[in-house]
Amino acid sequence: MARYLMSLDAGTTSSRCIIFDFNGNKIAMAQKEHKQIFPNPSLVEHDPMEIWENQLDVVKKALYNAKLSASDIATIGITNQRETVIVWDKSTGKPIYNAIVWQCRRTADFCDALKQEGYDTTIREKTGLTTDAYFSGTKLRWLLENIDGAKEAASRGDLLFGTVDTWLLWQLTKGAVFATDYSNASRTMLYNIHELKWDDEILAEFNIPKCILPEVLPSAHIFGHAHADFFGAEIPISGIAGDQQAALFGQGCFELGMVKNTYGTGCFMLMNTGNAAESKNGLLTTIAWGIGDNIEYALEGSVFVAGSVVQWLRDSLGLIKTASETCGLAKSVDDTGGIYIVPAFTGLGAPHWLSHARGIISGITHATRKEHIVRAALEAIAYQSHDVISAMVADTGISLTEIRVDGGASANDFLMQFQADISGVAVRRPQQIESTALGAALLAGLGIGLFENKDEVAKKICHGSIFTPHMDSAMKAQLLDGWNMTINAMIF
Repeated sequence: MARYLMSLDAGTTSSRCIIFDFNGNKIAMAQKEHKQIFPNPSLVEHDPMEIWENQLDVVKKALYNAKLSASDIATIGITNQRETVIVWDKSTGKPIYNAIVWQCRRTADFCDALKQEGYDTTIREKTGLTTDAYFSGTKLRWLLENIDGAKEAASRGDLLFGTVDTWLLWQLTKGAVFATDYSNASRTMLYNIHELKWDDEILAEFNIPKCILPEVLPSAHIFGHAHADFFGAEIPISGIAGDQQAALFGQGCFELGMVKNTYGTGCFMLMNTGNAAESKNGLLTTIAWGIGDNIEYALEGSVFVAGSVVQWLRDSLGLIKTASETCGLAKSVDDTGGIYIVPAFTGLGAPHWLSHARGIISGITHATRKEHIVRAALEAIAYQSHDVISAMVADTGISLTEIRVDGGASANDFLMQFQADISGVAVRRPQQIESTALGAALLAGLGIGLFENKDEVAKKICHGSIFTPHMDSAMKAQLLDGWNMTINAMIF
């Protein structure tokens, strides 16, 4: 009898497979990094075939590590880096170009042109998104306009477009299923989140034929089956959600006003807003998930650079050898010595939305040491998240008492305490920080009927450490004034 849930976590820097038991306990994991391709500093690409091959490899390794076979797996859930775009030939299955990654800024000028025309209002009203190069639609348009023969092939119906979930689903089912879920569709800038359909007007504006777009289905749903040729037996695929929505689900944020923040490559904060779908303070409105006929929405604030600022300290500056060093280095000094870092390596996300902004370090003196820079980098993650919290409170009128956190950088105790202090909100870290993968697995369990409802799912989620705010109000105000002055210097 199948006794386990499998999650495929197709992230920005790696592919992972995590196997959970029905109580949400992690049984085994395998992970493999994929190459980051930078044609120039503002362009980011991945090799779609490498993503697919790595995902196959880690599934086989996770099964081996757990001493399990495919017949032990009840279902597969897929979660993914969301706005990354892949276009492939329907007949051959070969991509026409590299995947264009969510971080890529190549369409910033086109987005600026849309704003100048005033079309950004239409986009926000229909899709809940700001007009930014972050999202899939303009990347897809770029591929069709710039790859030889792509526009004509798309018009003939010879090409398929998908985010990474769709690509993996199509591959796993050997082309039998071409679909996505509501959460991923809502991140394309092509999907009307109120009418729940691909928007004909926006498709016409971008000159994108509807025939290349996947079917949109509920997040908890039997999409199809992984072919027996891959793992030795067919496995149902019954859950799909974009990584941040999956984390919201995996943190059990099922009630209105509940918030999670994922500290990954970027930093992504979501608030469950139930049936409401509007922001007036620079946040995104997105579909959290679809379960049956019920659609729930979320407010989202996207910080483009979070954990990747630690990678920058390691790989570009050589100040650290491992990410885990940063906690001790940050604690070894009383403050940053007046240093502020705004790591706008690929622009500023919510709530500022400045595509062309670039990073800045302010306050450097002769006394500045690497410990100050490391601490300032960690604090920058918390400051950016605080800006999102402030916008959420302004949008909803809900005063937050708790943020549930996950992602790799949430293991950093200094960062979590500083986040609690600067935001004045308790930070709760679960025992299982793999909330994204867990969320996809639990959605898959719900989709195949292993769990009756979300109340039963909530019982599978165990919470761990709590960081409560201790900073006095005067110090908090002083630090935030310094941060805001640095941000304003970039804006003006």
